[in-house]
Amino acid sequence: MTFFMWNVLLALAWAALWGFSAGSLAIGFLLGYVMMALVRRTFAPTSYFVKVGQLVRFTFYFMLELIAANLQIARLVLTPRLAITPGIVALPLTARTDLEITLVANLFSLTPGTLSLEVSHDRRILYIHGMDVRDGHKFVRKAKSGLEARTLEVLR
Repeated sequence: MTFFMWNVLLALAWAALWGFSAGSLAIGFLLGYVMMALVRRTFAPTSYFVKVGQLVRFTFYFMLELIAANLQIARLVLTPRLAITPGIVALPLTARTDLEITLVANLFSLTPGTLSLEVSHDRRILYIHGMDVRDGHKFVRKAKSGLEARTLEVLR
């Protein structure tokens, strides 16, 4: 956590020198990250650099999933014959903490064509409504190995 705070302080220092804006903060954060990565061997071992890499990979993965879901929904809506198979799927959760469950559920709700409905009382199953669920088992496999696994990789 201290590396993150140092990175934020370096970004704020950069923004103070070049003017506060979202762009200067982002550039300052990136330059601070690069500077700390270059001198990280002089500090105690940390997982900060691994977590930042995982977060960047997750961001790109989620953006690609978001674009793909939007294109799929557009294709379904624009076809002359509306051939969808809506369904509710029970997704067994690997996520255990409130933060993990909330983030996984919200990320599913952000993705077009899916909506998180409810978490079971024992917090082991997330019910998801899918706009086009032809094969529930395939949907669950893709959700577990995709969005949930990558989210938990960043959080744990």
